[in-house]
Amino acid sequence: MCVTAVESRPAGIVGTSQSPSRRPFGARVKAFVALTKPRIIELLLITTVPVMFLAEQGVPDLKLVLLTCLGGYLSAGGANALNMYIDRDIDALMDRTSQRPLVTGMVSPRECLAFGITLAVVSTLLFGLAVNWLSAWLSLGALLFYVVVYTMILKRRTSQNIVWGGIAGCMPVLIGWTAVTNSLTWAPVILFLVIFFWTPPHYWPLSMKVKDDYARVGVPMLPVIASNKTVAKQIVIYSWVMVAVSLLLTPLGYTGWFYTLVALVSGGWWLWEAHALQNRAKAEVTGGKLKEMRLFHWSITYVSLLFVAVAVDPFLR
Repeated sequence: MCVTAVESRPAGIVGTSQSPSRRPFGARVKAFVALTKPRIIELLLITTVPVMFLAEQGVPDLKLVLLTCLGGYLSAGGANALNMYIDRDIDALMDRTSQRPLVTGMVSPRECLAFGITLAVVSTLLFGLAVNWLSAWLSLGALLFYVVVYTMILKRRTSQNIVWGGIAGCMPVLIGWTAVTNSLTWAPVILFLVIFFWTPPHYWPLSMKVKDDYARVGVPMLPVIASNKTVAKQIVIYSWVMVAVSLLLTPLGYTGWFYTLVALVSGGWWLWEAHALQNRAKAEVTGGKLKEMRLFHWSITYVSLLFVAVAVDPFLR
């Protein structure tokens, strides 16, 4: 999720910029790890483990937590690798992705495809055999949704790509709950919806920052085809719905005062930042003064605080 300005590369050299004999073993290992997008997966695990505490209403079995995290990492890593395989043509043309392993040639397309499929199979079997099959099918469904629905169908066709494609990123909440209970109820569904409404206002500010990259490769992210004013308005709408949904857990009896307090304070600060961005956009502020990345960075803090509160709340009731 970091943005790095580097020299763009023509698409024609993808996977050919380094011969196998010039790819050091250590660098190759790092490249395969990079295929899994570890920083994004950290965020997925932040939404998985706390839900397991809520489902258990205390400390879940630590072996189960470890297996769920491992399965989640392998599944999301496989999805990310397959995403890079499919998007290798546009990754070579975008500044923020031009150092990915397939673009530099550190990993070949065939190796990436095999790696992604292997992780998908191993993660599904690990979930099914060591956790439960409901979690396994949810994990596999998230992977397929991200690769097929988002990457192959939505991403290059509609500005709503991140809205519906973000469903894959909501699935770890359901997986964490089912890993403990082998069932579903309203609590994980509500948290699923929190992440669903969180994803667009989390990602659109970043897209505003790098919209030239997306425009260059013809990916119709909302900031590419709409004005900053329109994007900011959408961010505010999704933000209000997200905060409202996050507060549903308490009246339904799943959480108590601590979660409610954290949800109100962190959600209130989010809305402040969202409206501030909208005001700057309405004033037609551009460039660095738009400060769109303030909301992007806060969005990561917000979801971390909210889900830490999910984990802590059962011990304070």
